Amino acid sequence: ITGRGGAKIRELEESSGARIQVIKGTYEAEVKISGSVAVQNKAKVLIEDTVTRLGQNYTRGATEKGKECKHLDLVKPENTPQKSAINWASIRENKARYEAMKWADLPPIEKNFYKESSRTASMSQEEVELWRMENNNIICNDLKEGEKRCIPNPVCKFEDVFEHYPDVMANIRKVGFQKPTPIQSQAWPIILQGIDLIGVAQTGTGKTLAYLMPGFIHLDSQPIPRDQRGGPGMLVLAPTRELALQVEAECAKYTYKGIKSICIYGGGDRKGQINVVTKGVDIVIATPGRLNDLQMNSFINLKSITYLASNEADRMLDIGFEPQIMKILIDVRPDRQTVMTSATWPDGVRRLAKSYLKNPMIVYVGTLDLAAVNTVEQRVVVIPEEEKRAFTRYFIDSLKPKDKVIVFVGRKLTADDLASDFGLQGIPVQSLHGNREQCDREQALDDFKKGKVRILIATDLASRGLDVHDITHVFNFDFPRNIEEYVHRVGRTGRAGRTGEAVTLVTKNDWRVASELIDILERANQV
Repeated sequence: ITGRGGAKIRELEESSGARIQVIKGTYEAEVKISGSVAVQNKAKVLIEDTVTRLGQNYTRGATEKGKECKHLDLVKPENTPQKSAINWASIRENKARYEAMKWADLPPIEKNFYKESSRTASMSQEEVELWRMENNNIICNDLKEGEKRCIPNPVCKFEDVFEHYPDVMANIRKVGFQKPTPIQSQAWPIILQGIDLIGVAQTGTGKTLAYLMPGFIHLDSQPIPRDQRGGPGMLVLAPTRELALQVEAECAKYTYKGIKSICIYGGGDRKGQINVVTKGVDIVIATPGRLNDLQMNSFINLKSITYLASNEADRMLDIGFEPQIMKILIDVRPDRQTVMTSATWPDGVRRLAKSYLKNPMIVYVGTLDLAAVNTVEQRVVVIPEEEKRAFTRYFIDSLKPKDKVIVFVGRKLTADDLASDFGLQGIPVQSLHGNREQCDREQALDDFKKGKVRILIATDLASRGLDVHDITHVFNFDFPRNIEEYVHRVGRTGRAGRTGEAVTLVTKNDWRVASELIDILERANQV
């Protein structure tokens, strides 16, 4: 009756809708049927029909031979409660009331902390438009339906926006920044007014500080003291461990009024992360998977979050984190302030923004269709597949003593193979990909940042989360899966005002993207 591997039982379960469990005994087997009364009865009929149809005689074992056989005795669970049907129409009608009840006891939020300087306020419309055009062709738009709001003027100096926040200014002077990046200049006045923001800019443009600095001010300026809020006030979601750790490093660099942060990610010390979270932190930087784990097991309270930042939203969708993000945001208060950053603006990111942001403004830096990195010299080498390794060795041998290169490959196995080849040839390298233990990945990044190795072989896992300012070369051993990833890879060099070089190997298998690559090169005037 059960069938090979329980196949018949599964077939009966699918046909009846019931859960059927066979509990084997010495001479008898008890069958438990779970579900509503209707599906239990249906399952019983199907089982009896099957027994009759197969015409089997069931005996109780060798000691029971010759005894009269009998049909399986079906045991109905005692006191099975009658389940009432769920009234979905009523739930939908009362959704707003249930939501209001869920968030009724939460304290109010303050969002507007912007004090416009006289210099910023005095800018004419012509001056604003000229500034935006000269600073990577910034485009701003108000996505609020109905009457549109005025887009705030950009701030040209740090003093124009943080003059009234001396601790922030002290941090900026300590780090040595001279002026805001274009995305920061336009984003800060919007975020500090409490308006939700979508920031679209390529990697390496300062998007992290664009939301971190206003986040510090938001956290410290709430009417309820930090130690009385019952949980963290700021949440930063990042797609990869490396990017999450990079954001945490930025948080640690700008110490602000004792604000404490923690980075929680899969592969890290889960018990240690839980201990820190339960003791109390102000900022949680997390990958969606691990945060969802702590949330579902009630180790973290997300109802206290008033400021949410979603970092590299396009990458999060690529990895498939949308279900986890949806679960996380169920427990984050709906009147929060939300900032979403992305390197691209595809349909999936637009849909995500529409669902989770309220009346946002959007700031594009550069063009929406992937402006090429103008500070990077891009070289393309058309080559047979079998000659790629020899050319790579030739390229490595031609590097200068202080050059630093990241070699991008398409597969984890390729990364390990190349790293082994170079190691056997006496060339010190590190590799970075998802199959390595977290401690090994962190060690690889640390060795590369500190210059202990000059060559890092990586999959696209690192193309968003790697923040090393002195990379001189990007070498694309394998062409990326799409042209967007090409731009993100190239963006690893030529950062912070430096120039860089990108070398890309193209085989006949990559010809499908040739036209898109030519477009990128033409935009950078490098054809």
